[in-house]
Amino acid sequence: MRVDQVLAAHAFGSKKTIKRLFQRRVVKVDGSVITEGSFNVERQLHQLTVEGKTVSIPKHYYFLFNKPAGVVTARKDNKCQTILDLLSSKDKHDGLYPVGRLDRDTEGLLLVTDNGQLGYQLLIPNKKVSKTYQVIVNERVTKEDVMAFSKGIEFIGGEVCLPAELKIISTSEKNSLVELTIHEGKFHQVKKMFLARGKKVTYLKRVAMGPLELDAILKPGDYRELTLTELQQLKPYFREK
Repeated sequence: MRVDQVLAAHAFGSKKTIKRLFQRRVVKVDGSVITEGSFNVERQLHQLTVEGKTVSIPKHYYFLFNKPAGVVTARKDNKCQTILDLLSSKDKHDGLYPVGRLDRDTEGLLLVTDNGQLGYQLLIPNKKVSKTYQVIVNERVTKEDVMAFSKGIEFIGGEVCLPAELKIISTSEKNSLVELTIHEGKFHQVKKMFLARGKKVTYLKRVAMGPLELDAILKPGDYRELTLTELQQLKPYFREK
């Protein structure tokens, strides 16, 4: 949650009054002066003080999902089961939403949280948060494909992707298993990248996003809360810059 929102929730005064607290340099996070109310704080990671007195930070929720195929990454859908429908009743909190999206037929890692600012920081293009996928393609993937991906694939129409890392796990004339790491999130990007090389994706699973990795213990449809270690790995994304 933004520091200025935390202070407002604790009735520190009007927006103007809270702004003056920052100007007076009496608001600190982990002992360091904070001059911008947009700083994002998490109760498990940060200590917030005003004029030396500790201010409690509201609880946020963070769930790591292994999204199954057939489920859509939306809060509501009139026709399909959504990722939020998989939550047990005790975990259905206000404000939860999926960070980014996976296609309906794509499986794998998906973060669900009510910390909107963190989600935004993980998705904005200038952060270039990496996303790694296991991909099965319907024919042989070659060293030439690896080289093309490293330079940036151009879609039909002239749009060019950022350079990506393509690693061949196994390959044959009929199909190939590869690992692909991209640093942006264009619509249907992975499928379009391979189509630009004349190949079709037949299976797609996200296994990592930034510092988060898919938990091998989680079966499709299962989820768990992030560990403290995982939250600490996300700490750089709590800052806007």
